[in-house]
Amino acid sequence: MPAPASSANTAFVLVHGAWHGAWCWRRVLPPLRAAGVEAHAVTLTGVGERAHLMGPDIDLNTHIQDVIGLIEAEELQRVVLVGHSYGGIVITGVADWLQRERPGLLVHLVYLDAVTPHPGESWSSQHTPETRQARIDAAAPSGGVSFPPPDASVFGLTGADRDWVNRRQKPQPLAVYLHPLDFDPARVAALPRTFIDCTSPALPTIAVMRQRVRSEPGWQVIEMATGHDPMVSEPEALATLLLSVQGQPV
Repeated sequence: MPAPASSANTAFVLVHGAWHGAWCWRRVLPPLRAAGVEAHAVTLTGVGERAHLMGPDIDLNTHIQDVIGLIEAEELQRVVLVGHSYGGIVITGVADWLQRERPGLLVHLVYLDAVTPHPGESWSSQHTPETRQARIDAAAPSGGVSFPPPDASVFGLTGADRDWVNRRQKPQPLAVYLHPLDFDPARVAALPRTFIDCTSPALPTIAVMRQRVRSEPGWQVIEMATGHDPMVSEPEALATLLLSVQGQPV
């Protein structure tokens, strides 16, 4: 699986979705690196191995800064930014900032079955009122700080994969669910954008995004016949897809 010639010095930065951590990319990193590309997975504050940092002050800006911090600490100069699920709103905020402060650094955005926000929307904006209220109510035992993960079967995982994810998931900070993202859509739309649509089974809370990327200009849509966590269920196929988009011209 050789890396495209035009992708020299390109690094992948992988941003997980809700309740997950950098651990969820464990099966994807080896094939990416075996192809000769640099790859990093970030853990957002409050989950994964950073669960001990959970607190009421974690908001969307915290997670955006987590990703920017990794890019700066690793001194990356050419980046394909991948956001899974909730991570889609995070990478949109990162892209807005980098396009303004470090133009030319980002070469592609990949939304992996992810939130594709419009300005002023939060992660929760396109969820049903019932889903939104259920998650707010679920945060009550923590004092409104965080809400617990669902069983990983909702992501289409079974058996050992389901157990593996269930053991590692952590509560998600509630503030990131409700925090709207303000950004310049023209800055973000100037980048090549790919949406990977995981169709079997399709996660209902991503339904609006699936329709959105098919109705708006500028999107490449690729379907994967797997569940919402392809980094767990189909890591080799996902790595191949990511390598295929990284060599596309800006």
